[in-house]
Amino acid sequence: MFTRKILLIIILVLPALIANAQEFNCQVTINDEQLEGTSFEYVKQNLENEIMSYINEYRWTEVDFQEEERISCVMSIVLTSGDSDFNFSAETVISARRPIYNTMSETTTMILSDQSWVFSYPEGKNLTHNDLEFEPLTGFIDFYAYLLLGYDFDSFSDQGGTVYFGKAQDVVDLAQSTSATGWSRSSNNRRNRFVLISDLLNTNYQILRTAFYTYHRHGLDLFTTNPEEARQNVIKALTNMRDAKRRSTSTYLYDLFFDTKSREISSIFEDAESTVQLEAYNILRETDQAHLSEYDELQN
Repeated sequence: MFTRKILLIIILVLPALIANAQEFNCQVTINDEQLEGTSFEYVKQNLENEIMSYINEYRWTEVDFQEEERISCVMSIVLTSGDSDFNFSAETVISARRPIYNTMSETTTMILSDQSWVFSYPEGKNLTHNDLEFEPLTGFIDFYAYLLLGYDFDSFSDQGGTVYFGKAQDVVDLAQSTSATGWSRSSNNRRNRFVLISDLLNTNYQILRTAFYTYHRHGLDLFTTNPEEARQNVIKALTNMRDAKRRSTSTYLYDLFFDTKSREISSIFEDAESTVQLEAYNILRETDQAHLSEYDELQN
């Protein structure tokens, strides 16, 4: 009887402990329509669940996440080629969301496209996390898991994601000793993983990261209780971004932010007073020319 009671306690408590340890609630989809032949059918059948389990069941931090605090993410993978040695090329779009305080809504913290993932996946291969050895399949997942953690923590505290960006940098450093595609500083694509994480950890972009925190914590999270103050805090964040961007040699991080946030920014100001709308528009006109059509209504 005593043993059965202990077993029952373990059964009841263990799911709660596991839930607290998980940081991600990630959905993975794989499109294999570009692969020819039937020898690759196992990839879609197995790899989707393998990657989801790898991301969702591993404990990436020492922080206990409640169920509602888990990072919602989507990884959409398009397999573009495969060979007889089970080497695959893929293009991937990764996005992440976090809850907005006092609402049932979420905000997207990052959307990023990566077009240079090359990895080996023979049938029966298991995905194993290893911080000390680089492997192209899990290394790619590790890099973006830490990147998403960095963005998430940055949205809740100023520079809060630095430790996780550092772990993403560790993955890049390990990859330098290999010939794996997409990890080199000398890549023809100046917007690659190496450049991305280098910029995020560069002190020249700390103002942008602080503005990212202000936008989320003192803008979006405050919006339902004090929309006027929230809008002013968003304007402050956008102003700091504008001023910092003027001095930047690379616009990569700024483009990622506005590619993700332009529609949301427009909706923040759609019911504001006309003077506030115009103030926001004038900042955005200089800072985010790529999405001006999203802000047109703010100048009326």
